[in-house]
Amino acid sequence: MERVALNPDLSLSRIVYGMWRLGEDQDTSMAHVQAKVESCLAQGITTMDHADIYGGYTIEAIFGAALKAAPQLRDQIEIVTKCGIVAPAGRHASARVKHYDTTTAHINASVEASLRDMATDHIDLLLIHRPDPLLDPDETGSALDALVESGKVRAVGVSNFRPWDYALLQSSMESTLVTNQIEISLMEPQAFTNGDLAYLQERMIPPMAWSPLGGGSLFDGSKPELLALLKRIAGEQGVDEPAVAIAWLLRHPAKIMPVMGTNSLARIARIGDAMKVELDRQSWFELYSLAKGHEVP
Repeated sequence: MERVALNPDLSLSRIVYGMWRLGEDQDTSMAHVQAKVESCLAQGITTMDHADIYGGYTIEAIFGAALKAAPQLRDQIEIVTKCGIVAPAGRHASARVKHYDTTTAHINASVEASLRDMATDHIDLLLIHRPDPLLDPDETGSALDALVESGKVRAVGVSNFRPWDYALLQSSMESTLVTNQIEISLMEPQAFTNGDLAYLQERMIPPMAWSPLGGGSLFDGSKPELLALLKRIAGEQGVDEPAVAIAWLLRHPAKIMPVMGTNSLARIARIGDAMKVELDRQSWFELYSLAKGHEVP
């Protein structure tokens, strides 16, 4: 598995395993979660993506229980998590309204909860989950810098930020923001032309891609010609259709890191097949044109 360096001290696996739906599995036992992690590791997928809000603030604890039962796994993985969303659930059940909080107090409290729930003494990569209209870049930037300095967090980044949001926060920081996790897929290809990827490429910042299969909508028949082409390429290359869709992202020179979320052990075992797919330029544009619904100008 290829690795992507975010800074001199931290690299992630090119494909990331996402924990968003971990709590939706009928089996959330320590053994079953451990089996998912071990299946990823067998393919060289070492990076595990979380957010404190996932599962109503429950997913990190489910994952942490597996790490407590198999502590040897911690040194084999990188833990990514996010904070900044406050929803009326779990430990924030008293919140009157869903909102964002990027204050020092909230970020620190979130990190401490994540460390406790995931039974670890450090987070490899912490992301601010959403751009906050009330973000004070000096306060948020200082809070993130202090976490890196403390060693509780190895590196920091953002998620769902537009270029101007990213630049604003970075302008008040000593640490370097190392990634932006944004939505990119054949169903949501606008990042290729709206400036999001160009901004990151210019600064040599590798992006992460959430929902790289369009939340499953890629395979619901809404784009039959696109699905047919995925099937044809998959058949030619001896993989399944999701592998081709992920390879389409991997083909881009920005070093996109897709975040793959599935609870099926059988599908987890095939995630790495995307690395085997070869797409030439014209095949890439065939898929792109069908995704857009028209040929390029």
